[in-house]
Amino acid sequence: MTLTSLPAWRALLAHTATPLPHLRELFAADAQRFANFSVEFDGWLLDYSKQRVNSETMELLGALWQSADMHGWMARMKSGDTINQSEARAVGHTWLRAPLPRPEVSAVLAQMKQFCADIHDGAWRGATGKRITDVVNIGIGGSDLGPRMVTRALVKHAIPNFRVHYVANLDGADLALTLKTLDPATTLFIICSKTFTTQETMLNARSARDWLTTSLGADAVSKHFVAVSTNLGEVAKFGIDTDNAFAFWDWVGGRYSLWSSVGLSVALAIGFDNFSQLLAGAASMDEHFFNAPIGQNLPALLGLLQVWNTSFLGAPTQAILPYSQSLELLTRHLQQLEMESNGKRVDREGAELTSPACPVIWGEPGTNGQHAFYQLIHQGGRLIPCDFIAVKRPDYELPGHHTKLLANCFAQSQALMLGKTLAEVLAEGTDATLAPNKVFPGNQPSNTLLMPAITPRSIGQLVALYEHKVFVAGCLWDINSFDQWGVEYGKQLAARLVPVLEGTATSGDTLDSSTAGLVKASRVESSA
Repeated sequence: MTLTSLPAWRALLAHTATPLPHLRELFAADAQRFANFSVEFDGWLLDYSKQRVNSETMELLGALWQSADMHGWMARMKSGDTINQSEARAVGHTWLRAPLPRPEVSAVLAQMKQFCADIHDGAWRGATGKRITDVVNIGIGGSDLGPRMVTRALVKHAIPNFRVHYVANLDGADLALTLKTLDPATTLFIICSKTFTTQETMLNARSARDWLTTSLGADAVSKHFVAVSTNLGEVAKFGIDTDNAFAFWDWVGGRYSLWSSVGLSVALAIGFDNFSQLLAGAASMDEHFFNAPIGQNLPALLGLLQVWNTSFLGAPTQAILPYSQSLELLTRHLQQLEMESNGKRVDREGAELTSPACPVIWGEPGTNGQHAFYQLIHQGGRLIPCDFIAVKRPDYELPGHHTKLLANCFAQSQALMLGKTLAEVLAEGTDATLAPNKVFPGNQPSNTLLMPAITPRSIGQLVALYEHKVFVAGCLWDINSFDQWGVEYGKQLAARLVPVLEGTATSGDTLDSSTAGLVKASRVESSA
C-alpha cells in the first residue's frame, strides 16, 4: 500500500478541500497563535505560526507521522539497519558526531587532531622547510559544499594568518584563479575523493600536482598533498604517502560527510577544538530529534510542514532566506542536501510516486534577496513557502546594523503573511488606477528560525536540523533519501563524449543531432 492511499494521507487531502482562512484572519482570531505554533530548544526558536495550518492540520500531520512509522525509521537508522536499500548500506552520519564515537571514528578523529596540531604548530612543513600558510581543498559535491559553507560561516573563528580555499569546478578557471594567489612552498592540498577516481576532483588534483612539481619537483608531493579517501592504492599511485590518507566509510553519504574526515579542511580552518564543538552541536540536535515529542521536535515539524506545503498545498519551490552574511553559502549546501536526497520519482519499492516530492530549493541572504526576487514572492502569484533564518547576536558589532537586519527579516515574513488589500491601498490615498499595483495578496507561508549566534556549536545544530528534516520528509514520501542515481547518468554520457571532443574517437551514428551539432560547433570555436 502506498503512503498516498493510507487513511492519514486521504484525511489530509480531505482537510484541504475547505481552504483555511487567510493567515491574517487566523492571527486575528487567535491571540495565542504564536504561542501555540512555536517551539524552543537550547536557545533556538522555531516560529511556524505563519504557516497555513491550524490545530487540526497539525493533528492530521501527526497521524501521517505515525502511519509512515517514523519512529521505526529513526530506530533503524540509529541501529545501523540497511535503510539505504538501493545501495545496500547503513546510514551512519550521526555516528560520526556521537559523544562516544565508534572505535574507527575515534581513530580518524585522533589522526585529524594530530594533523591539525602539526600544521598549526609548524611541525609539518613543506618541502623547502617553510610553514604551511594555505590549504586548498579539492573535492566536489558533498566533499566541497558542506565544508565550504561551514568554513565561510565560521570565518570569525578562523585560525589567524591561515587560509583555506576550495576548488570544485571542472572549469580550469576555478583552480587557476586560486593558484594564482598562492606560493607552492607554503601550500597544502587536500584531495577529497572516496574512490580517488572522481573525474572533476582528480583532474583538478593532477593539475595542482603539475603546478607544484613544476616549482618544487616530484619529491615535494608527499609534503604538500594529503588524501581523504579509502582507495589507498590510487592514493599511493598519485604520490601521496598512505600514512597521510584519512579514511571514511561507505555508510557516510557524500552530502552527509562533513562530519567525517571530509571536514579536515574545516578543522584546519577553525582549529580542531572548534571542529569538536561543531560535532557536539550536531550531536545535540541528534539527541533532540531522536527523543523530543513530535510537537516539540524541530526537524519533525520542518519535515511535516514541507510535505504539507509541497504535496497538499502544491508549492513547487521553497526559499531559504538566511539573514546572516555568514550563512551566504547555506542555500547552496541545502540545495544538494534536499534535492539530491529527495529529488526522486519512485518510492522505496520502485513504484512511481503518486504525489510530488521535494520542492526546488533556492534563495539568497537577506537583505540582498529583497532587492532581487522578493518582488516575485510578494506579488508573483505563486505559492512560495519560505524559511527565514535569523541570529539573535551578530557576528560583528557595527552600531545599528543588526537591529535593522532583524527588522527587515521580521517585516518580510509579516508582509508575506498579512498582505495588503485594495481597500487598504485606497485608504492610503493611492490613485485608483495605480492602486492594483500596490495590492499584496499575502497568505504566503513561512517559518522563522531564530538562532542564538553563529558559533561552531550552533552551525553544527543548524546543519543537523536540516539533515533530519530531509530524512523526515523522505520517509513521509516513502522514498530513499540516501542514494543519488540521477547523478550518474550524465557522468556516463560525458565520459563517452570526451574522446569525441578530443578528436580521438568518432561518434558514428550514436549521437542525436543536437549533441552532434554542439560537438561540431565547439570544434569550430576552439580552432578559431
